[in-house]
Amino acid sequence: MKSVILIFLYFIITVTALGQTAKGKITNSIGKPIEGVQIFNARTNEHTHSNEFGVFTLDKTNQNDILSIGGLGYKTLEIKANLSETETVVLDEDVLRLEEVVIHPKLAGLNFITAIDLKVIPVNSSQELLRKVPGLFIGQHAGGGKAEQLFLRGFDLDHGTDIAISVDGIPVNMVSHAHGQGYADLHFLIPETVDKIDFGKGPYYADKGDFATAGYVAFKTKEKLDKSSVGVELGMFNTKRIIGMFNILDQDKANQDAYIATEYLLTDGPFDAPQNFKRINLFGKYTSRFNDNSKFSLTVSHFTSKWDASGQIPLRLVNDGTISWFGAVDDTEGGNTSRTNINAAYFKAIDDNTYFKANTFYSKYKFELYSNFTFFLEDPINGDQIRQKENRDIFGLNTEWGKTLDLGDVKTSIQGGVGFRADATKGSELSRTKERYITLSHVMLGDIDQSNIFAYANAQFELGKLTIAPALRIDQFQFNYQDRLDTVYKNKGVQKTLVSPKLNFIYSESDNLQFYLKSGLGFHSNDTRVVVADKDKKTVPRVFGSDLGSIWKPLPRLIVNSALWYLFSEQEFVYVGDAGIIEPSGKSRRMGADLGIRYQLNNWLFFDVDANYAFARSIDEPKGENYIPLAPDFTSTAGLGLNNWNGFSGSLRFRFMNNRPANEDKSIMADGFAIFDVNLNYQYKGLLVGMSIENLFDTKWKETQFATESRLQNEATSVEEIHFTPGTPFFLRTRIAYSF
Repeated sequence: MKSVILIFLYFIITVTALGQTAKGKITNSIGKPIEGVQIFNARTNEHTHSNEFGVFTLDKTNQNDILSIGGLGYKTLEIKANLSETETVVLDEDVLRLEEVVIHPKLAGLNFITAIDLKVIPVNSSQELLRKVPGLFIGQHAGGGKAEQLFLRGFDLDHGTDIAISVDGIPVNMVSHAHGQGYADLHFLIPETVDKIDFGKGPYYADKGDFATAGYVAFKTKEKLDKSSVGVELGMFNTKRIIGMFNILDQDKANQDAYIATEYLLTDGPFDAPQNFKRINLFGKYTSRFNDNSKFSLTVSHFTSKWDASGQIPLRLVNDGTISWFGAVDDTEGGNTSRTNINAAYFKAIDDNTYFKANTFYSKYKFELYSNFTFFLEDPINGDQIRQKENRDIFGLNTEWGKTLDLGDVKTSIQGGVGFRADATKGSELSRTKERYITLSHVMLGDIDQSNIFAYANAQFELGKLTIAPALRIDQFQFNYQDRLDTVYKNKGVQKTLVSPKLNFIYSESDNLQFYLKSGLGFHSNDTRVVVADKDKKTVPRVFGSDLGSIWKPLPRLIVNSALWYLFSEQEFVYVGDAGIIEPSGKSRRMGADLGIRYQLNNWLFFDVDANYAFARSIDEPKGENYIPLAPDFTSTAGLGLNNWNGFSGSLRFRFMNNRPANEDKSIMADGFAIFDVNLNYQYKGLLVGMSIENLFDTKWKETQFATESRLQNEATSVEEIHFTPGTPFFLRTRIAYSF
């Protein structure tokens, strides 16, 4: 009996010596919770982070242990642990310091880069938001209203075929879109409402599904505004922008926030034929936090846009003086689009180690685009103008449950999720037109129903310095198409189920050095019109990827990230919306290297550089004819950021893309470019004045380029050469805003 008592007492003493659990809540000076703050126990080297409610728990803590609490942009605070009660800790804002960055053992380990860049470098447009992702390049080629062309890791992503983009859990990419698979128009996002940018490269993330092959970008909007504000921008080319951001609840209500934002943009652009571009954005968000550690938010937004475009012009007409650099062959191109989003989100901290979150959304989307890529090649009398049009409803649900376990010396976290997305598109159209209003013929016209039901599971096992993170994702697709041009009603359908495993390793030598090895299978769905036309074709082409990289802080204010990567893509068949045909695209192989540096010179001056190399080739084609058109092989960005120096903030930015093949045998090349942008703002109390210049040195450059065969009405034969959209020349904008 004595032995049993002694063993029991020894157990109690041992457990007590290991420590108990400290609990607390982190808020700012007005009582709003702060997420992502690190809490560190110097005695045990244990650390944790505050959740969405600012709440944290830290194990293995003794009474009066010294806890260091801090985060980016806040003053670090040291307190004594008080195990008898849950403490509320108030953090004061401070200058941004890179020495406060801690390298966490998580899959999306580079997210702190966008957090830094958002705070340091002002953002003036939705396009600049995408440029926050290291290595991601964009190009506009239809008057500002069309979704940008994207480039990443040796991919010409078109408008989003191999990158998954979302806002608050709402997918931006459009499946089986009238213009192209994965079309991602982000113009409904007001840049001033963005709070965080989550991103990851490669197919390694189980909660990211369709299109997440080269990577993903997930935007999160603000739950609250620090202040209400109104602003006006005026610029060259008849550019005007009005922005309003308004709190509609009392700031003293710590448990509720609500605001509305609106944006109105007009511009003619630098083109000989004015763009007549107009965009209106409306956005509203309400968030309520409850005493049971749950949170509900409701977001409603509406976006509409209308524009004219000069299109892609042939180089030969510019060289012989027929048209100017900013001229047009068919100035009746252009279009209009709109999108309405409703999103309800719920987050519940079930206990200190368990959470549940969900969001359900609905989007109403309309799109109409007029283009003319080949002029008079197909129809020498009326021309080759086309109309692409659709009317779409999107419904969806995302859910996730997560739990953290302490299995002895193995810290374990698990997450599981289920959800669905259903798209119903009526009247998806490709038609031959003349001067917009004359419809010559329908090439394709039909209704598309595409759905995706999914489930996934993640786990992270922390074995000392090594973290092992296996994951599995299962997707069920249903493709249906009703061709309105058929004389007999037919509902063509295809189903596809696929399993996507992932396996990732993270080795954290310290808070300043981390190595990782990531691997996984990803995919992007093909257009419904492709897969129902021939069921032998790939409905969901697969991608295998692997990354070997590191994140390193050799100095307190210097962060270096690097990676070697590889991507293999299966054969796929792509619906070409511009022509209404199916083109096969064979297997491909891409490999490359990424390098990024962030350095803080002093409290207000920051330097950054990113360099990205990619080798991209088709596998099935003979050497010399296996180049992947428009795949970039080398890109780089760099800049200096000025953050709150005597009221001044701004940046000097540089972006470079190398020359690249425009066709498979490299006989036609797309020219590279090097562009400098600058912006500068001055804040005095509630008043902000500023200016920005795109293309500081007025470089003559081609923003988007294609190897296209075209023929003019007076030409006897067609010519294949570079067709391009000219890049923005020197473009000055000024702004004034008032906060209250």
